[in-house]
Amino acid sequence: MSFVETHGLWTDDQHTAHAALLERLKESDVQVVRFSFPDQHGLLRGKTLVVDEAIRAFRNGVTLTSTLLAKDTSHRTVFPVFTAGGGFDMPEMQGACDTLMVADPETFRVLPWAPHTGWVLCDVYFANGRPVPFATRHLFRRALEQLGNHGYEFMSGLEVEFHVFKVTNPNMKPEHSGQPGIPPDVELLSHGYQYLTELRYDAVDGVMEMLRRGIDGLALPVRSLEVEYGPSQFEFTFAPTTGIQSADDMILFRSAVKQICQRNGYHATFMCRPRIPNVVSSGWHLHQSLVHVAGGTNAFMPTDPGAPLSVTGQRYLAGLLAHAQGATALSTPTINGYRRYRPYSNAPDRAIWGCDNRGVMLRVLGGANDPATRVENRVGEPTANPYLYFGSQVLSGLDGLRRKLELPPSADTPYETQADALPRTLSDAIAALRADDCLREGFGSAFVDYFCKLKEAEIDRFNLEVTEWEHREYFETF
Repeated sequence: MSFVETHGLWTDDQHTAHAALLERLKESDVQVVRFSFPDQHGLLRGKTLVVDEAIRAFRNGVTLTSTLLAKDTSHRTVFPVFTAGGGFDMPEMQGACDTLMVADPETFRVLPWAPHTGWVLCDVYFANGRPVPFATRHLFRRALEQLGNHGYEFMSGLEVEFHVFKVTNPNMKPEHSGQPGIPPDVELLSHGYQYLTELRYDAVDGVMEMLRRGIDGLALPVRSLEVEYGPSQFEFTFAPTTGIQSADDMILFRSAVKQICQRNGYHATFMCRPRIPNVVSSGWHLHQSLVHVAGGTNAFMPTDPGAPLSVTGQRYLAGLLAHAQGATALSTPTINGYRRYRPYSNAPDRAIWGCDNRGVMLRVLGGANDPATRVENRVGEPTANPYLYFGSQVLSGLDGLRRKLELPPSADTPYETQADALPRTLSDAIAALRADDCLREGFGSAFVDYFCKLKEAEIDRFNLEVTEWEHREYFETF
């Protein structure tokens, strides 16, 4: 029996999709298949197999070194993998041993920019068939199962901001390499600050069309393409989907944008605030609601015309507020992302909610008789791992439902309302995550400690650097 069959890893729908996929591969001109998994940072890693090997690997998995799960954002291995337990206190993780990527056949696509290349998203398992507890797609799926046990399904839609620049020098000389290496030199595609003007959109239409064609070929549910406020800043919005799909779509969207741009002389970045003069920070707004499994109706839509949300929606929203500090490490996982939290900036700086107010953290949209009633969380940065960001929302909201939390008053003046501040730094956010019992229980203590250690490795490296500000401030004065 195959690895998939031995351990019962696929649903009936996945088995059906696999059978159809085999027929499709026999008839197509696909020559290689990329097997990819979303790592702890939401980056795609994996291997490329020639098509005949790929067909055999769908049921038996693709080996992958466990050290990929031990790396920070510089791709340095943070954990002592050659010690007992591999630094994880787990025999399965020691010695840089193999794990197995198992494809999810329902995610298969042919990449429009690489027409002979198939792509499939994978889940990661140990050789004994146990899910790797640090694989974030597993963690989000587990949170969705808990939600399903309460009779709800998660619905989410995306608004994603990012920057695209023209590469003037890729900086590929040997001295530019490193861990990390020197990023490319770039120039702007637009000056910015002409928010949503048609003239500015037309100036970048060629790049927008290049991206649209590639994304459209992946069948992602794009709704709009927009010129954002800042120089060379774009925004794509996506139609709402249920379950894990929106998170899968975000993983593929980010990678697709970067690959398409890279092939055509551009550099796309989802970094929150690049070090570019007059830059505007990029955010990632997550629209979310719950749907009744029985009937498919919106569980947030109120029946009382005077209520912003149903009782279910209010308790869910109260849960998001109660765990806002701990969840911030998962929605804003980089040092750079905290430069966005500023008052009077269309970005939140405290844990508050309001009705159709862009200054709050949690913006309630819709109302009585509106099946699109939802909560928009405006806290995230576009680098976030979507499985962790979304998972933190589901676990926090579920806690509000279980404990029947009361929703505090709305904030009509978001930067003047007294409320708990969001963490000001990644260090503060990590401390809040460590102390959050709900998120620790939901994700597992082992994962929370693991994630915090990875982030602390980044912080430690940052603290060893001498910044330009320090040099300018002190070098001459003292």
